[in-house]
Amino acid sequence: MTGLERFMEAKRQEVAELEGGGLERLCPWRGARPAFSRALEARGRGPLAVIAEYKRASPSRGVICESLEPEEAALQYADAGACAVSVLTEERWFHGHVSYLARMAEAMEKSGGNRPPLLRKDFLFHPAQVAATLATPASALLLIVRLTPSARMLRDLREMAEQGGVEAVVEVFDENDLALARESGARIIQVNARDLATLRVDRQACLRLIERRPPEHGELWIAASGMHCRADLEEAAARGFAAALVGSALMEGGRPGEALAALLSRKEAEDAD
Repeated sequence: MTGLERFMEAKRQEVAELEGGGLERLCPWRGARPAFSRALEARGRGPLAVIAEYKRASPSRGVICESLEPEEAALQYADAGACAVSVLTEERWFHGHVSYLARMAEAMEKSGGNRPPLLRKDFLFHPAQVAATLATPASALLLIVRLTPSARMLRDLREMAEQGGVEAVVEVFDENDLALARESGARIIQVNARDLATLRVDRQACLRLIERRPPEHGELWIAASGMHCRADLEEAAARGFAAALVGSALMEGGRPGEALAALLSRKEAEDAD
């Protein structure tokens, strides 16, 4: 069983519970949803927009940081200049939970400061999961092309999310995925440098894809995985990416706000220039 198949299998019980009555106990979110795409277009403090991720664990790394509560991470990221915050909600492999979205939104709203939009990052492939996301304050959700068997299904899930006020980030790994994403009408394209079947990272493959198939009119591209330093951000921006998603590099060490601020800052020599 590949990594992606393991992740999908872990979500089947959740889908069954939602279909078995779980959705009836949920209410659509009535609060604000800051616009996700608008936040990416604003770019923020760095060479491109940075989506900072709250990621407690991963299959490839094991536990990364479980001492930091989602509320504190959200406040740190907002203060440090994150354009958006990605929240891992998968429980078995990433130690996340869907409740983190509401907890983070509430903490940021109570602080009275900046409220970046939230992205629900999970393995979503069923309408019930989209409906459950609409009951959270997420501004966007992740749809992975390889979890959907057709462009029609991908389009249906995306349109269902958008009708509820949630944008869809459609994740691809290669040109075939990109073709299907575009056929489905996706406009926010995330290129993952980590192959979720093997868990290997190849950041250059991500850069090669945008060179061969550059963004079309109206598309916003996100570079994900393997982003560790400002030079990585600058290279992605130079190739045409609108944003980068950074997770493990920020969470390890337990001070993600400081790590993000350092990632976004210029070297003294650059400031002098």
